[in-house]
Amino acid sequence: MTEMTPTSARRYVVLAAAVLMQLCLGATYSWSVYVDSLQSLTGLSLDRIHIPFTVFYLVFPATLLVSGVLLNRLGPRVCAVGGGILFGGGWLVAGLGSHHFLFTVLGIGLLGGIGAGFGYLVPLAAGVMWFPRHKGFVTGITMAGFGGGAALVSQIAGRLIANHGWTTFHAFQLFGAVFFLVVVTAGMFMRFPQPVSGTPHQTLSFSEVFHRRLFWLLYATMFTGLVAGFMVNANMTKLYTGPENIEAGILAVSAFAITNAVGRLTWGYIFDRIKTSTAIRLNLLSQGLLLLAGLWILRFPVGLVVFALLAGFNYGGLLVIHASSSARHWEGQHVGQVYGWLSSSNIPAALSPIAAGWVHNRTQTFSGPLLVVSLALILVGLFFSFRIEKHVSGTDH
Repeated sequence: MTEMTPTSARRYVVLAAAVLMQLCLGATYSWSVYVDSLQSLTGLSLDRIHIPFTVFYLVFPATLLVSGVLLNRLGPRVCAVGGGILFGGGWLVAGLGSHHFLFTVLGIGLLGGIGAGFGYLVPLAAGVMWFPRHKGFVTGITMAGFGGGAALVSQIAGRLIANHGWTTFHAFQLFGAVFFLVVVTAGMFMRFPQPVSGTPHQTLSFSEVFHRRLFWLLYATMFTGLVAGFMVNANMTKLYTGPENIEAGILAVSAFAITNAVGRLTWGYIFDRIKTSTAIRLNLLSQGLLLLAGLWILRFPVGLVVFALLAGFNYGGLLVIHASSSARHWEGQHVGQVYGWLSSSNIPAALSPIAAGWVHNRTQTFSGPLLVVSLALILVGLFFSFRIEKHVSGTDH
């Protein structure tokens, strides 16, 4: 049997399969496309319509806490295939929401969250281990699919619903079948290279990670960026304050998803060349200034699209920077565990769409949430990034 090392040609097959997996697993980012249709079909308020999205981003990171440990024990293939079955099956269940919206909550939120939690770390960990000299860039490539897939899904769903008479629930069933087939098939190709030393992949204990101050500094910066990203992504079609423009809303969702993918590639490339602290500072400050600018530019249809383009670019960068930081400051074989635990910051951050929707229901505007979150991003970006720089001084490059 040929030994599988990080220089083996097989790594390109693994990388291609990783991108295909992420194209499907990132579909929940297209959620904003379904909001208006779901409100019409169910009669539910905006904050309640966001419950499946919020449940997904509670369950997804909670699952990462476990799957990061199980990844080295069960192996990437088992985790990937199992995740594909649950994720695709969840979207099929969500299609039953025409009978009761609870099916959509359970399908996309619970089953989809668990499935994505088991599948998401596999491409990330495998990519870093097969391409150890290009951690940031390969992380960007594998994670780009997570954002790019939402662009494709949002365009297909938007047109099926707006132009071809499909209901959102029918679209969920179509996507569920596709996700099941693609993720399970791609998952069969996922594997790790043999360690050069010949020793098996090891797991870290909670205390080895949680007792490092660097972990909690990264947790704080990731949480703040996620609050902004979730609030914007889930409410993209509602942020525009001018006359109703459905086409602008759908285009904005796709623009966010496309630049989300581009941002992961670009920020991953940049990350390999600058300090961790510098990358985080630039990213959070960019997000904060954009939200401030949004108070003005979101009055215009073209402003919504420009806002979405820049927001997606910065949000994609946030995720790649923190995943790459896990690979840079812990050993490559531990990136799944460390980033899985770091991603638990998604849990509290996932409440932001509901909170922002609650404020919107009472004020009919997102100006308040945009202002508060933008100031938080700027302050956290400045304060915590300098703490990170001090903490890793002499060990970072």
